[in-house]
Amino acid sequence: METMNVQEHWQNMALDQVPLALAGHEVPWVREARLAAFERFAARGFPTRRDEAWKYTDLSILAKRASFAPDNIPPDAPSEAALNAWMLSRQNVHLMVFVNGHYSPELSYPRNLGPGVQLESLAGMLDENAQLPPELFDAVHEHTVLDALNTAFTTDGAVLRLAPGTRLKTPVYLLYIASGYGVSIYPRNIILAGEGAEATVIEHYMGTLDAHNFTDAVTQLELASGVTIDHCKLVQEGSAAFHIAGVHARQKAGSRFVSHSFALGGKLVRNDITSSLDGPDCDCRMNGLYLLNGRQQADHHTCIDHQAPRGTSRECYRGVLDGASRGVFDGKVIVRPGAEKTDAHQSNRNLLLSRQAEVDTKPQLEIYADEVKCTHGATVGQLDEDSLFYMQSRGIDAETARSLLVYGFLNDVIERVPVSELRSRIVDMVLDRLPQGESIKELL
Repeated sequence: METMNVQEHWQNMALDQVPLALAGHEVPWVREARLAAFERFAARGFPTRRDEAWKYTDLSILAKRASFAPDNIPPDAPSEAALNAWMLSRQNVHLMVFVNGHYSPELSYPRNLGPGVQLESLAGMLDENAQLPPELFDAVHEHTVLDALNTAFTTDGAVLRLAPGTRLKTPVYLLYIASGYGVSIYPRNIILAGEGAEATVIEHYMGTLDAHNFTDAVTQLELASGVTIDHCKLVQEGSAAFHIAGVHARQKAGSRFVSHSFALGGKLVRNDITSSLDGPDCDCRMNGLYLLNGRQQADHHTCIDHQAPRGTSRECYRGVLDGASRGVFDGKVIVRPGAEKTDAHQSNRNLLLSRQAEVDTKPQLEIYADEVKCTHGATVGQLDEDSLFYMQSRGIDAETARSLLVYGFLNDVIERVPVSELRSRIVDMVLDRLPQGESIKELL
């Protein structure tokens, strides 16, 4: 199908015809926000490869789905053994577990959050018409048409609110489990951090191996002056899953936002990660890694918007591709008029391990101010033959040498993760996918 217009699939459809009870459906402002978002989505439909921002992301297979409506029936919880195998230790985090987009209080373990911290289910807040800024659901926060679809069909998610000066030392861990077959999941996470607050948030998306699930996730972050937030996202969904998501931050003066994105699963993973540096002296860091094989595809589309003076931003994305996989990096840095003394650097480096693998990389700078320091660069290549020869000359077999070089290439991104247990988990996942990975683990 050359044109994917949702109206062709859902003719005469409106949200009140969906046989669900979406969270907050009885609250007037929530219902109106959902309907308006659905109308915005229906007016445009799914993007096609004719859209410049989606030219490398083929969503045509999604048009074959019978329905995109979320399942409002909470599924059976996974076994304790399966849960323990998937997740980080619950003793070291504030844990919220969502199964097919529904919060599971039985599996969660938020611990003692302490004063100044609120961590709640978004669905519960919407149903109770709790105090949430309605503007969080406005079109201004939608960076892609899939964000609008999320607003229309948001099932649940986490709301983290930090009072000014609050420093949450234990990470918040949001574990999303996709269970069943062909399920559509719409998580929405909202992080509201008061002046001077600090926290680390982990989003971990898991899924069964062969489930053809579709996840459309949005995370919104509002950082007041002096806030520091580390946001870590790990996609580990099944080999047939589609995962499309947005992570969108807005930063006030002197705030620091760090994004870590790891695409290690799924058939197609696309992350649109943006930050608007609205005040002076902001710091934004975006790090990403994708390790692909078979016919997997991972897309990272980023935008760092410097709107005030003395902002600093750094981007470091690395990819390793084997088989007939495909990677996409589309990164944009904008320096607005008046954003003098901006310091921005952007880097995307890729290793191709097969002739069929492909990378499309497009780092971009748009500069409308003077007295700035901005650079960008991208590389696509193979493993260095001299390095391979040197290692083999020291008695390391060729397969182990290749795996060591790949691991060293990726570890520059992995070692930036601030949570040691998550860092170790990612190392294990990477080495499990490399030949001689077990031998390398023994060397580390």
